[in-house]
Amino acid sequence: MDVLLVEDDEAIARPLSRGLEREGFKVTWVATGLAAVDAADVDVVLLDLGLPDIDGYEVCRRIRARSDVPIVFLTARSDEVDRVVGLELGADDYVVKPFGFRELVARIRAVTRRRSPATAADAGGPLHVGALELDRRTRRVTLGGAMVDLTPKEFDVVSLLAQDPGAVFARQQIMERVWGHPWYGPTKTLDVHVASIRKKLGDPGWIETVRGVGFRIQSAGSAAVDVADGDAGDAGASS
Repeated sequence: MDVLLVEDDEAIARPLSRGLEREGFKVTWVATGLAAVDAADVDVVLLDLGLPDIDGYEVCRRIRARSDVPIVFLTARSDEVDRVVGLELGADDYVVKPFGFRELVARIRAVTRRRSPATAADAGGPLHVGALELDRRTRRVTLGGAMVDLTPKEFDVVSLLAQDPGAVFARQQIMERVWGHPWYGPTKTLDVHVASIRKKLGDPGWIETVRGVGFRIQSAGSAAVDVADGDAGDAGASS
């Protein structure tokens, strides 16, 4: 498995690279954000936030604009807002320094093994919910024939819900199916993604919040939307 390590601190990068190579990974180490953006395609990106040229958020944004590669932030920033911003930009996981090496390896294997569990049936036909169509093979979304620009994670959330329109998916179920492993951080990121999806679809009625449980998708206008459930459902969804 090819790993791109983006880390400007040599004291961290060299031993981490050696450890990953002992685990069977092939590691490419770069110390700047621009080098990361220009790097060849890999299987997973380990990305520091504090870089000498452009920060990790911008690196994530640029990589995500052209690739669906799994991205794991490795950073000393532990504030919830930093986690949410990173995940909203399309990162798959967020690991705070200092971290256990075995835990990091497990997280790398989790995000690569289960990168897109919500779209495991990509070879199948498109999904339809009213005027909304999702092509799981090309990962394109149209609404009434017009393209909808969703991020990879937003697509995975919609694709999961659209597999059974009208059915309620629990918050924790969505986190584990889309983010690919039991979630240890804040689940606010799910609310952020749902809010963004609603905005892009142009009507909050597409995704209904089921208070204290989770979310379901159905044609806009067919259900009442409870957008105030983020806090109520958060505690019960944490793992």
